Amino acid sequence: MNPETTARLLISCDDKAGIVATVSNFLYHHGANITALDQHSSDPEDGTFLMRLEFQTPHLKTSRSILEQSFAETVARPYNMDWRISYAAERKRTAILVSRQDHALLELLWRWSRGQLPIDVTHVISNHQDTRAAVESFGASFHHVPVTPDNKASAEQEILELLSDNTDLVVLARYMQILSANFVSHYPHKIINIHHSFLPAFIGADPYRRAAERGVKLIGATAHYVTEDLDEGPIIEQDVKRVSHRHEVDELKEFGRDIERNVLARAVRWHAEDRILLHQNRTVVFAEW
Repeated sequence: MNPETTARLLISCDDKAGIVATVSNFLYHHGANITALDQHSSDPEDGTFLMRLEFQTPHLKTSRSILEQSFAETVARPYNMDWRISYAAERKRTAILVSRQDHALLELLWRWSRGQLPIDVTHVISNHQDTRAAVESFGASFHHVPVTPDNKASAEQEILELLSDNTDLVVLARYMQILSANFVSHYPHKIINIHHSFLPAFIGADPYRRAAERGVKLIGATAHYVTEDLDEGPIIEQDVKRVSHRHEVDELKEFGRDIERNVLARAVRWHAEDRILLHQNRTVVFAEW
């Protein structure tokens, strides 16, 4: 669909009869053409209803602001909805945080440079200089913010100041620093992290070596939203690869990097396309696999 004419409506509310019909009729009478619709109920009886809907705007009979005001009054209020309308043409301003490992970062920049990720990369921020040349080769803005045990609070404040220009999304592309609760509070459910799927069995340093020593049969990666509770945020996407005793540690690391970069790219894309709704500590992802 043409991003210049595509809008997205996301809804969460108590499940009741008539929601889909009411929303559809509203859009029809305002000149919108529905081109995609996904829905889910957490329970057939007294559950939570979640819906993502795409519609086309060229023939709207009113302005966007009046459309949204009318929806709030005539549809959202009677059903007590949490809802929002976004527009595909308004790409999410995205900052990427990274340390030394560059595989996830480069995957995002490569897809962004080719129009495969509907985001605007505004900043790449790192606590090391290693990725500067690669980042700048894509035409992205690179910032070096060193982090030590003594300056962690001031480093986070410097990063927040860099992100203060209406950043919509923060991506941790193997950023090997734990963000404080204060930092996370500025971007609730707008920070996406990627890590290996060995947690909690192999936390800490050198997980692939310790996993090989235990003879794991699956390796993988998990992308999730960052919350104040470390690695406990809602999971967006995961993937795995079967391995065996024949694979050496370096091979496991290579497999893991490949999975990580693809899982993170999918999670970022789904967030950018407004395909993710939250229900308690879970995500409902309306995407095609």
